[in-house]
Amino acid sequence: MTAQPKKRTVIESGDGGLGLGLAAFIANGEDLGPIIRHAFESGKPEALMQNLRSIVKKKEVEIEELCRLHYEEFILAVDELRGVLVDAEELKSMLTGENIHLQEVSSVSLLKLDELFELYSVKKNIGEAITTLKICVKVISLCMACNGYIAEAKFHPALKTLDMIEKGYLQNIPLKLLKKVVAKHIPLIKMHIEKKVCSEFNDWLVHIRRMAKQIGQVSISQASLARQKDEEMRAQQREAEAHSDAKPDEHMYTLDVENTDEESTLNFDLTPVYRAHHMHIRLGIGEKFRDYYYKNRLMQLNLDMQISTSQPFLESHQPLLAQVAGFFIVEQRVLRSADGLLSESQVETTWETAIAKITSILEDQFARMSTASHLLLVKDYVTLLGTTVSKYGYQITQLIQVIEKNKDKYHQLLLIECRKQIDDILANDSYEQMIIKKEYEYNMNVTAFHFEPDDAIPEFPYVAPFSSGVPDVCRIVRSFIEDSISYLSYSGRMNFYEVVKGYLDRLLIEVLNDSLLNMIYARSLAMSQMMQLAGNISVLEQSCDMFLLFSAQQCGIPKRIAQRSHSGLTARAVLKASQNAAYNALINLANFKIDEFMVLLDNVNWIVEEAPDNPNDYMNEVLIYLETLVSTAQEILPLEALYKVVSGAMSHISDSIMTTLLNDGVKRFTVNAVMGIDIDLKLLEAFADEKFYSTGLSDLGKETTFADCLVEIRQLVNLLLSSQPENFMNPVIREKNYGSLDYKKVAIVCDKYKDFADGLFGSLSNRNKQNARKRSMDVLKRRLKDFS
Repeated sequence: MTAQPKKRTVIESGDGGLGLGLAAFIANGEDLGPIIRHAFESGKPEALMQNLRSIVKKKEVEIEELCRLHYEEFILAVDELRGVLVDAEELKSMLTGENIHLQEVSSVSLLKLDELFELYSVKKNIGEAITTLKICVKVISLCMACNGYIAEAKFHPALKTLDMIEKGYLQNIPLKLLKKVVAKHIPLIKMHIEKKVCSEFNDWLVHIRRMAKQIGQVSISQASLARQKDEEMRAQQREAEAHSDAKPDEHMYTLDVENTDEESTLNFDLTPVYRAHHMHIRLGIGEKFRDYYYKNRLMQLNLDMQISTSQPFLESHQPLLAQVAGFFIVEQRVLRSADGLLSESQVETTWETAIAKITSILEDQFARMSTASHLLLVKDYVTLLGTTVSKYGYQITQLIQVIEKNKDKYHQLLLIECRKQIDDILANDSYEQMIIKKEYEYNMNVTAFHFEPDDAIPEFPYVAPFSSGVPDVCRIVRSFIEDSISYLSYSGRMNFYEVVKGYLDRLLIEVLNDSLLNMIYARSLAMSQMMQLAGNISVLEQSCDMFLLFSAQQCGIPKRIAQRSHSGLTARAVLKASQNAAYNALINLANFKIDEFMVLLDNVNWIVEEAPDNPNDYMNEVLIYLETLVSTAQEILPLEALYKVVSGAMSHISDSIMTTLLNDGVKRFTVNAVMGIDIDLKLLEAFADEKFYSTGLSDLGKETTFADCLVEIRQLVNLLLSSQPENFMNPVIREKNYGSLDYKKVAIVCDKYKDFADGLFGSLSNRNKQNARKRSMDVLKRRLKDFS
């Protein structure tokens, strides 16, 4: 009853809410830290202290009240406690005794127990040691196996072993020293493997660079053999078609194809590349190796494409191009089989770099070359290179463009060489008809060029209508065609017949025809030689069709198709014109020789007193020469040419006599001198008629005979010997008998004409005739003067 007023006093003396909270926390045994922290943070620690003091006082009051209420009970409890203490002491002494006895009894067991615990500890340590040893033995055995693999250069199982150690055992190795040693050596071993495979790869780089030339040469030689087989097959086809105009037998063109695996013949080992690439991938540095491979191979390529300065390009181009071919054959094999070591874009980029360098080298070297055969040799090997690498998917357009770009230069060089050869042949030719004594000579010089039918069997010795220079020239032309086709073939063109035809025309026109014209205009040949040259030109002109057919066959065009073509060579018309130039040169030579004999006209006595019985000396010489001229020309020249030459000679003789009469060298002449000219003309006319018919010219249907070429001088002589020369002024008679005479020429000649010589004797009848002719001539002279 007395405690409640005190409690109320405590609550009222402080902060009521805080006091109740503290009392509740204390009663529940909770932590007072938050309340204390809050009091200090809010700046009211005094209130807290006051409340705590109030609670303490409150508890003290409660304790006093509790003690007062239970005092008697407390005293009784203390007494009971004292009794219990006595019992406890007795029990303690009894327990102490029992304990001493128990310790005495159990000391032996405790010793045994300690021994047991010690044995258990040893067992545990031994087990742990065995486990540790097993792990260490396994790791060491793996390390030894790895070392063995490395010693045997078996890097793939070595890396597998390292991965097993690193991933399966390294973290579980109980021995720190062993773990440290193993952890330290794993990257060293990997580095060692990397160095080893890189060393093998570097050795391979050196080896494959040496092998690349051989690889390229083998592959290019295979392409060359394939090309040779193709050319042999085409030659067989041409030969078969040449022997038969019928449809060719399909069995005749069976091609024996050998199934050769080119890859099997190109033996080179890529194992070091595969191993190095795989090892680097296993080491996690595959990209590093791919970059290393690409850069080193690119460096090798740049070194391979350096032009040798110690030897000419003609000697070094084959090793250079074979090296490049071998390089890219290896790259293609690596691309296909090395599992991502190279990409197609890298190979294409490398090829584009190489082809740009090669084309630059070729353009420079082609520009320096001055021999067609050298250029052809390089071109052939370049096309073989293109054929070889194209089988591996490389583009060769730039190579084809270089070859195409230089075709004009090649043919220009070829034309220059042919010009030298043809000039030598024409200069050294004897220009005498070939005499062939053996069949093989006939086949080589006649049948080979189809100058005669192939089935013709001549009698030996055979006299050819041409000189030895013609077959030699034909051989040069055929060689030119073959060389031209050799350059144009295998260079991307499918149909190059028209191109070959164009260059053939240039050869025949710019070279052969020019050389022939030079020989014609050089005036270094005798008459018979010039005749033979004209005959040679005729044969060469007719051979144009043979050259064209040969070109078509060499280009792969069947003979039956080529023969149906209506487009010929322009050179044929040009050679025809040169043939006419040769005929004109023959005419000039004949006229020049005739002029040597016509000089003898100056020795003629133009005022002779008596009519001559024999021809003048000049005419005898002329007739002898004409006989030689006709007989020689008849053997060599075609009839048309023979007609031109002899007709020209006859016309020149007529002009020469007319010119002599017109010149001031003849002041005057008599009828007797004219009679001598008449005798000369009659002999000449008889000769002309006889040769015109005996040579077969009459069969040509010519309107003008040889004798007709003498018509002007014949009509003049007839006029001078006429009894009535004044009839010349009669248009009808003049048109009939003197149509070829010119008024002015007749006037000049008539002024020099006198009827008789200055003599004192003569018959009366002759004098009467002469007087009549003189009067008629005087009339003619007057009328001609009036006309002029």
